[in-house]
Amino acid sequence: MKAFVFLLLAVSVLSAQAPEVEITAEPHHHFVFENSVVRVFHLDVAPHTDTLLHRHRHDYIYVTLGDTEIINTVQGKDPVTVRLRDGETGFHTGGFAHIARNIGDQPFHNLTIEILDDAKLRQSSAGGPAGGLAKWPEDRGLEILAGGTQEILFVKDAIRVSEFDLEPSGAVPSRPRSGPLLLVALTDLNLYTNDPRTHGGHEPAPTPAHFNAGDSRWLPDGLRRPLVNAGHTAVKFVTLEFP
Repeated sequence: MKAFVFLLLAVSVLSAQAPEVEITAEPHHHFVFENSVVRVFHLDVAPHTDTLLHRHRHDYIYVTLGDTEIINTVQGKDPVTVRLRDGETGFHTGGFAHIARNIGDQPFHNLTIEILDDAKLRQSSAGGPAGGLAKWPEDRGLEILAGGTQEILFVKDAIRVSEFDLEPSGAVPSRPRSGPLLLVALTDLNLYTNDPRTHGGHEPAPTPAHFNAGDSRWLPDGLRRPLVNAGHTAVKFVTLEFP
C-alpha cells in the first residue's frame, strides 16, 4: 500500500515538473491519418511506462484495443486509476494536458480520434446558430439488424458513436441520407460496402475491404451503401457517424 501511495505521489510530482508538448510531438501517439474533420492517432504505451505530458486541444473519442489499467494524471489534478476493457469507447472534452502511465503488464493501445471541427459541432448539438446539422432521434439504444446488432453508445458533438456485432452475412442496412463515417475495427474483418446479395450480372462482383483489428478507415459515403460481413466468423466494429 505504501509503495502504491508513493507511486501516485511520484506521478503527481512528475506531472507538475514535466514540460508540456503538443500531441503531435508525444512519441507514443503515432499519426494514422487526417482530413478536414478528424485526426487519428494510434496510442501505444509499453507496460510500466509513461507518456509525456501532452495537451489535447480538441474534443476526442477513444477506442480501447485490449484490456488495460492506467494511472491518468491531468495537469493540476490528483492521479486517477482507470481500468479499460477491450473495445471500450469514450469521449473527452479537450482543453487539458495529462500523463498516462501504463501500470499493467500488457501494452496500452487505443485509437485517439480528435474532432477537428469540435467547436462548430458542439455549438450545433447545443442548438446554437451553427445549426442545420442532422439531429439523431436517439443517443442510446440497441437495434436488431439482419444478422447482427447496433448498440448506440452515445452522441457527442453531433457525432453518433455505435458498436456493431455482425454474424457472417449480417448486414448494416443502407441509409440514403447518411453522412460520412469513420469505421474502427475491433476484430479482424472483411466487409462489403455494397450488398453482394443484390449484385446483378452487368457489373463486376464487389470486393470486400479487409481490416485488421485496430484499423480505421474514413468512408465518405457513410451508410449510403450497406455494410455486409463477408467473412466466416462474427465481427465487431465501431462507427463514428457525422452529420
